Amino acid sequence: MTPERWQQIRGVFDLAASLDLEKRGAYLDQACAADADLRHEVESLLLSDHEAGIGFLNTPAIDLAGRPGIGSAPSRVGRRIGAYNIVEEIGRGGMGEVYRAGRADGQYEKEVAIKLVRGGYDTASVLERFRHERQILASLDHPNIARLLDGGTTDEGIPYLVMELIEGTPIDQYCDANKLNVTERLRLFVQVCSAVQYAHQRLVIHRDIKPGNILVTREGVPKLLDFGIAKILDPAASSATTVAGPLTPEYASPEQIRGEPITTATDVYSLGVVLYQLLTGRSPYPRNTHVPHEFARAICEFEPERPSTVILRPV
Repeated sequence: MTPERWQQIRGVFDLAASLDLEKRGAYLDQACAADADLRHEVESLLLSDHEAGIGFLNTPAIDLAGRPGIGSAPSRVGRRIGAYNIVEEIGRGGMGEVYRAGRADGQYEKEVAIKLVRGGYDTASVLERFRHERQILASLDHPNIARLLDGGTTDEGIPYLVMELIEGTPIDQYCDANKLNVTERLRLFVQVCSAVQYAHQRLVIHRDIKPGNILVTREGVPKLLDFGIAKILDPAASSATTVAGPLTPEYASPEQIRGEPITTATDVYSLGVVLYQLLTGRSPYPRNTHVPHEFARAICEFEPERPSTVILRPV
């Protein structure tokens, strides 16, 4: 199988896996069209994913309580990872769990965010690459990028990352809550663009730029989270491009949807979607777009209206 073919399969699989079963068939009909081999490969991956039971990390935490066995999983709160004690869980997503943690060795006081990534990244070659890419990201020193401070593996062999703890509000909510005008919103956005440009000059791609990954602190400073994290967790990624991986359909680029190689243009596209939302208060895609396969079609086929036209229309 060629890398290009795998990228196509992976892109279709990621979107299909996020859909409810009753909607998955229609999406595969559209995405695979006359390519029976593509559908066979994707359905095979979906079956393996179901049998392995690894889909729970992609499910909102509120849905986990009712699942047998999930609610009884031991809590990590109070445990020590590296030089830090886990204080509380603050996030959960497709890549794993994020915790607030405090320095535990008495050298100095510091709170951090620790991201524990999900299993499957414990081979010797992947861990070596993990360490290499982690060093690259740790060298990113920009006032609008949350710093990667450290990382390693737990006693169970689970890779983890120690990140700068950012306490803030998603950029869209911050702008609305503070009733920022267009000029003030653009000033914030320019700082985010500066951070993206800085990383791109060092060949680091984000791949999941969205308001939830851009937090504005109480001091009014935007911070971009998880820059490059998807790349260091993808064993198939090269130094120049990365393939389709974790994404948010509402902010994904056409090449991500189609499973094509990812470049810096992917981040630029996602920045454009965020800016559109900041300036108009709505998505550039039709209002009836709610699920991944609808976003896939809208992103690849729909031409968004000009913001200057949309802003005049009642919400």
